[in-house]
Amino acid sequence: MARAKLSRFRKGLQTQRRVIHALMIRELITRFGRENIGFLWMMVEPLLFAGLVAIIWRYMRGPEEHGVGIVAFVVTGYIPITLFRHVVSRSVAIFQANSSLMYHRQIQVLDFVLVRFLIEMLGTMMAFVFIALLLIGFDAFPIPADPGLMIGGWLIYCIFSFSLCLVIAPLSELSEVLEKFVPVTTYVMIPFSGSFNMVSWLTPSLREYVLWSPFVHGTEMMRGGIWGTKLEVHYDVWYPLGVSIVIAAVGLALCRRVRRGLVVE
Repeated sequence: MARAKLSRFRKGLQTQRRVIHALMIRELITRFGRENIGFLWMMVEPLLFAGLVAIIWRYMRGPEEHGVGIVAFVVTGYIPITLFRHVVSRSVAIFQANSSLMYHRQIQVLDFVLVRFLIEMLGTMMAFVFIALLLIGFDAFPIPADPGLMIGGWLIYCIFSFSLCLVIAPLSELSEVLEKFVPVTTYVMIPFSGSFNMVSWLTPSLREYVLWSPFVHGTEMMRGGIWGTKLEVHYDVWYPLGVSIVIAAVGLALCRRVRRGLVVE
């Protein structure tokens, strides 16, 4: 009995893997086509944004700030916030846009959110690794002092971003007004993301409020893993994970409600 259940579970995982793989290929071809550099655009886009912002900050504020290289500091903050902005914006009206695929029994509404998130996550990861290696070659980016902490911070940032997508995707189907507010909201969130400042650089009164943002904890961990003891970092691993679990649970309930009323075209 247990062996039969395990076999069905493995078969289900294999089917799900093939579904995700097929949807990712479809999404990449739809968005980037087969010409020029194709799917590499998912890396080039955040790379260009982060590079341009880093250059502007370099000329506005000089080579260093608080003892760390300004270019590396901006890159480590702007690429993660690019992930957040992209995954949130691409979660809007995602179910209706892909409703024709719901004819296939193996495809679930959550697959659409997961696929778009994975594509953006892989793109930003590739951009981060590429620009970090490039800057290391020019001695403008430190070799990570604690790679485990850096990766842990990135994963926390991704988990929280994904939990937000699980809420935004169904809410955008329930209300068209949300689509108008998402671009504004992503810009308003930048000061609360920890992208362009460290918690230790703020006044004690501001630190208390900034640390309510789960994004800040992930960013602090990433930078702590990169610069080590050179930076004073403030973070709590369990707080952003707990918030992500709660938001994801709400998102899953909303997705289930939307699926019941979704009209398959």
